[in-house]
Amino acid sequence: MRNTMTDKQYRPVATRRTPAKQEGGQQTLAQLINAMKPELQRALPKHMDPDRMARIALTVLRQTPGLKNCDPQSFLGALMTAAQVGLEPGPLGEAYLVPFGNTVTFVPGYRGLVKLAWQSGQLDSIAAHVVYENDEFDFAYGLAPSLTHKPALADRGRVVAAYAVATFKHGGNAFEIMSVDDIEAIRKRSKSANSGPWKSDWEQMARKTVLKRLSKWLPLSPEFASAIQLDGSARTDVGSQLDQVEPEWIDGETVDDTTGVTVEEIAEATEPAQPATEGGAK
Repeated sequence: MRNTMTDKQYRPVATRRTPAKQEGGQQTLAQLINAMKPELQRALPKHMDPDRMARIALTVLRQTPGLKNCDPQSFLGALMTAAQVGLEPGPLGEAYLVPFGNTVTFVPGYRGLVKLAWQSGQLDSIAAHVVYENDEFDFAYGLAPSLTHKPALADRGRVVAAYAVATFKHGGNAFEIMSVDDIEAIRKRSKSANSGPWKSDWEQMARKTVLKRLSKWLPLSPEFASAIQLDGSARTDVGSQLDQVEPEWIDGETVDDTTGVTVEEIAEATEPAQPATEGGAK
């Protein structure tokens, strides 16, 4: 899916009821995101656009009300972490900026990890799936490991497991399987066990969880390894000027501080550069 963003996608909205600038000369969070574009450009891979990343950040702020109560430094830190590993936060699940108390944590998503896994250049396929009780599912370990999964077309029942599988360009394959109990044990240890993507996208998080377990058998790109290491992390080291930043909200809309008017953001994260394909041991 191709998606580009231009200035034509902004629709100015009257702002008479609320000024677009903070009193006392304090920078708003929207202003600081724009000011961070040079740092974003240095952090992002060459194929990613800092202007687009800034627009996505503003959209995430608008769509996630809990972020307005968080430390602005931690929001910008989580955004910078996403930039450094080459993932776009947003509804398509490459990465999430999750509020936890007054801190924003970086959480890579399933689709983001798949995107980064392709960057090793050594995979023929990689995917993860959720298994339901009425699916046909069988696997075996040993000298001839095998895995088969035929999803039921109707009335699949409850979720019972998830698995991840990869095939390698040099030949061979690897897979990992986790029961719902295994996945739930991981979820319960998470700081955002009852919020964020674990609440809104449980199946995607289940796929991500089993993919992380599979990663110990995978050739890892540096970005994939970093995303795994930084999963759930928070940082507040982006800049000393952030102590002057206050998030600005106008009736749930973000503010374009370059024009002084509210804008309606139209942003959508792109698909992974190479789509995940079905594959694995049979």
